[in-house]
Amino acid sequence: MRILVISDISPYPLISGDRIREYNLLRRIASHHEVWLAALLENPSDEAGTTHLSSFCAGMEFAYVERRHPLLHIPGLLKYGLSGKPLELKFRHSTKLAQKIQRLTMEIDFDIVVIINSHTALYLEVLSPSSHRKSILNLENIEFAQYESIYQIEQRPIDKIRAWINYQMMRRWEPRYAERFDHCITVSENDRDILLDANPALKIDVIPNGVDTQQHQSLPYSHENASLLFIGKMSYAPCSDAAKYFCREILPLIKRQVNNTELWIVGREPPQEVMNLGSDGVHVTGWVEDVAPYYKRSTVCVVPLRAGGGTRLKILEAMAFGRPVVSSRIGCEGLDVTDGENILIADHPEEFAEKTVRLLHDDNLRKSIAENARRLVENHYDWDILAQRLMDIFTRVA
Repeated sequence: MRILVISDISPYPLISGDRIREYNLLRRIASHHEVWLAALLENPSDEAGTTHLSSFCAGMEFAYVERRHPLLHIPGLLKYGLSGKPLELKFRHSTKLAQKIQRLTMEIDFDIVVIINSHTALYLEVLSPSSHRKSILNLENIEFAQYESIYQIEQRPIDKIRAWINYQMMRRWEPRYAERFDHCITVSENDRDILLDANPALKIDVIPNGVDTQQHQSLPYSHENASLLFIGKMSYAPCSDAAKYFCREILPLIKRQVNNTELWIVGREPPQEVMNLGSDGVHVTGWVEDVAPYYKRSTVCVVPLRAGGGTRLKILEAMAFGRPVVSSRIGCEGLDVTDGENILIADHPEEFAEKTVRLLHDDNLRKSIAENARRLVENHYDWDILAQRLMDIFTRVA
């Protein structure tokens, strides 16, 4: 089949969870089908990454994100608002990319067009007419649900208002617009249920996030001190909230029992309020080229998220590396995990601290949780398995 993938990010370099998902599925599908890519570029490093993508893509089209002075967006935002489109879509739309997609679909007869995420969905309208081509909306997050959860935790008034506006507009538009596609894909059963509740007419399959279990092997322990690890994109509001929440409400409880505990907060673009957490055994690294050394020095991985959507690639990554995970319920939402078997789940600071301390003290529990989690990702969350499931969906839809 000829498949066109349209995304609002370039899948390479691998500097975020959404890129990791897109890259791993794209590369595996390209070994069986003719795959083309149309995507937005954020910066020069994205452009440098196109050389690698060209090694397995049949063809590519790119355009840079259109960055303008905020005042220059006002006419477009008014137009979007009056037509009922969420205002946030305006910032991820590129006229140049739309023109390239339109020309590409006029020249090549694709069997499947996959558009990734609602922020990119409007490119559906520039596709040339086709009698047989099928369209799929691949939702890595349900945007209106994500904005609602961000609204609940956001402290800054202007950002809280923005999250509320986006939630209200997306809630009305996203489920309705998804019906224009022949099929939808979500990353979890929970996201599927949320979307079906909003629009029961949708046809939806689930392809969860995954991990490369060949590349990520169980690591030996190499650090004597109790070392905790939290990895995430720190410019993402739920991740920065989780870092602050853990340091202020959970870590002090842990240190009362294990006073030499260290915490490593790893992830790109940490805001100043996250950088300020760095003291008294707390290390904030910002972006790192390779996360493996941080997993190797860690004893337990923590995921204290209180908001967000989709499923957490970093939990699957930690499991593949052989590190036990303590997570909030929302942090591991969408993953087929069992508390006490392959993960420990806690939603309150006291419980979160108690379960983390148990893992720090109990070598047998730590080993049991890690081994069960490793089996889970090998059997259910390896990218090879998930890519085959996605290709089966393409065949069925086409």
